[in-house]
Amino acid sequence: MEKTSKNIILIGFMGSGKTSVGLKLSYKLRRPVEDTDKLIERREGCSVSEIFARRGEAYFREQETKLLEDLVRTGHECIYSVGGGTPVRPCNRPLLRQLGTVVYLRAQPETVYERLKGDTTRPLLQCEDPLGRIRELMESRREAYETCAHLTLEVDRMAPEAIAEAIETYLPGAHG
Repeated sequence: MEKTSKNIILIGFMGSGKTSVGLKLSYKLRRPVEDTDKLIERREGCSVSEIFARRGEAYFREQETKLLEDLVRTGHECIYSVGGGTPVRPCNRPLLRQLGTVVYLRAQPETVYERLKGDTTRPLLQCEDPLGRIRELMESRREAYETCAHLTLEVDRMAPEAIAEAIETYLPGAHG
């Protein structure tokens, strides 16, 4: 396994709990938590939805890669919650692993659908059959998530606190 920094990187499909778990971990480990989508929004001066509408998904994915390259150079002891599509670009996977310990929060499509139904801020789910779209996207991203992760957790029946504890237990040096 390549040398990793003390960062924790949370990956998974939208609605898998990355934001909630990141906040719990931040509190437990006394480390800052950053959402890469929010970092990109700050850089671009507009929301992810606006970036998709104005510049397209390809442009947004480029910005994700540029941000990861910057974080690999500068990020220290932070928890990063990354956008659900970030690991899909092959060039992002080694960057994520370089950035720190990558934890894949794996949820079932039905769990994601229940959590996100009615959320109009998710550009990829604005369609006729959101559950079908979730299944399709999750399957297309599965291999990317799995090959990128140091640790995979099944999160459907786990509370964010329990997920944070499982991650803390996994981390090097967590046992004193």
